[in-house]
Amino acid sequence: MTPELTLGHADDVRALVGQPPRVSHWVEVDQASVDRFAVATGDHQWIHVDPERATRESPFGGPIAHGFLTLSLIPALLVSTFGFEQRMGVNYGLNRVRFTAPVPVGSQLRARFAVSGVTDVEEGGVQIVWNVTLERLGSERPVCIAEFITRHYF
Repeated sequence: MTPELTLGHADDVRALVGQPPRVSHWVEVDQASVDRFAVATGDHQWIHVDPERATRESPFGGPIAHGFLTLSLIPALLVSTFGFEQRMGVNYGLNRVRFTAPVPVGSQLRARFAVSGVTDVEEGGVQIVWNVTLERLGSERPVCIAEFITRHYF
């Protein structure tokens, strides 16, 4: 997907403070993605990687995605929502993260991104604080709420 808004200067980002959130496209969290995440992280808990047991024994009625897999979708959803004409961008960290609802395998997720703050940093860069809400199609409750921090050098 091509982002509908491209940010090429720090002033473009500053103009987003206080504006309504921008919404990403939907992505599916399938079992293959959950299994690959389990291999990459070493987290092979059965509620994620054993669909038969998860269907039989878990309170979720089937396998669910790792919370950190859900969280790891944020950077890709960000750059699919906003184009960045920059020398470099980096993930700087997170201030707050809450996993507020499970993500059943097969769920469609999207993110809402709102800029809550922009500060100047060394080397002519800016630090952006994004309020991010990850939503699951068909659910009124978000699955993850995070305050995500990035740095951009235009």
